[in-house]
Amino acid sequence: MYQYRQWDAAGGVAPQFASLGEILCAFSYALDLTEGQPEGHSLRSCWMGTRLARAIGLPGAQLSDVYFTVLMKDLGCSSNAARVAEIYSADDRLLKQGFKLVDGSVGQTLKFVLENTAPGAGWLRRAQAIGNIVRNGQSLVHELIQTRCTRGADIARQLRLSETVAEGIAHLDEHWNGSGKPRGISGTAIPIGSRIALLAQVADVYFAAAGPDAARAEVQRRSGSWLDPELVAAFLKLSAAPEFWLGLAGDDIEQRVLALEPASGLVMVDEDYLDAIVAAFGQVIDAKSPYTSGHSDRVGQYCDLVAAELGYDEAARRALRRAAMLHDVGKLGVSSTILEKPGKLEADEWHVMQSHATHTLRILQRVGVLSGMASIAAAHHERLDGKGYPHNLDATMISMDTRIITVCDFFDALTADRPYRAAMPVEKALDIIGSEVDVAIDPRCFAALKAVVAGGVPQQPLPEVDRLQ
Repeated sequence: MYQYRQWDAAGGVAPQFASLGEILCAFSYALDLTEGQPEGHSLRSCWMGTRLARAIGLPGAQLSDVYFTVLMKDLGCSSNAARVAEIYSADDRLLKQGFKLVDGSVGQTLKFVLENTAPGAGWLRRAQAIGNIVRNGQSLVHELIQTRCTRGADIARQLRLSETVAEGIAHLDEHWNGSGKPRGISGTAIPIGSRIALLAQVADVYFAAAGPDAARAEVQRRSGSWLDPELVAAFLKLSAAPEFWLGLAGDDIEQRVLALEPASGLVMVDEDYLDAIVAAFGQVIDAKSPYTSGHSDRVGQYCDLVAAELGYDEAARRALRRAAMLHDVGKLGVSSTILEKPGKLEADEWHVMQSHATHTLRILQRVGVLSGMASIAAAHHERLDGKGYPHNLDATMISMDTRIITVCDFFDALTADRPYRAAMPVEKALDIIGSEVDVAIDPRCFAALKAVVAGGVPQQPLPEVDRLQ
């Protein structure tokens, strides 16, 4: 079991243990950011879906699979973010949020496309983007859903969730009447976890937008088309009591969801499993942009080697490697229109870009077993001269762990392709980093990085867009 330390009210150290559910509940907030959903969407969906699964009498193992299917239904959501932004020439997070309120009818879909494609662009650019969507709409939607579902299922497997959970995530967007994607399967051929997850998703989206009555009405309206009629009937009966919705609105929703975690699926996380979870979410982060494939893993590798060069022991290196692999988790909350912009960011865009460090802090603070690394990871854009962000920390306040992440992140960013420039040769990158020593970069960390790089650098993987074709 994974044990971590937490100070109790009396000042002593109280041992705590983390279950898989506890860790994934905390990470679910990152998935909400990517989908542009209100905080707690995944948790509320899981609470509703698990309650529904219990109401229809699913046994222990199936109950556990439904729990994790609904909780992690959006694992693949970052993988199509850049493509969504490209197709619509708009903020992918806002598009995803708004599109979940579209019922799939031709009228609503066309209205959404006209109102949300290339906002603020000239008429010619808008006409071109809208024309592309109208002409190729079905193939584009299939592409986006295929990417999201396939990637989500793959990451579920890396999280060591069951194959039933992976298949449940892979079929999230299938509809009861066969009108869904990517395979167009229908009825009970759709996994029960997928059917429950889609119903819970629809319910929470409309609950967050307009309250319980709207949620119940929309679920009923989609009965027999998107949603399994028997599940809809069970949900409407279950959700008729006002207390059902009070549970969703409370600040203790995470505790409520953890209390629902089926005992049959309770898994305690050891050190190796925690490493696997961190690596899996590193892939969620990197999938946000075709330019960052492998970035989190490489920064983790560099940090591990630099820390060894500086004399860190194995336990300290392991903790640092985890922080390094999750340092950019906050970028899931930044629009791809900003992350992929080929030119200089405007002032308001730069402010949004800087917010990713704060998002990183808030997400990791939620993950009990990783909370100790939150401030370390979130400070990777701070500078020794106090001119970094988000808190203008200076050399007296920046830990050695953060200094290592900073220099390794800097190096990998320079030696990989970016929207605004091609990858730099290693020698040029080291020259640029060297010019920042004692200003932004710690000299000991830079010397250690040079020693590590002399031994060779991790191979750059193909861009994500290429690997998915």
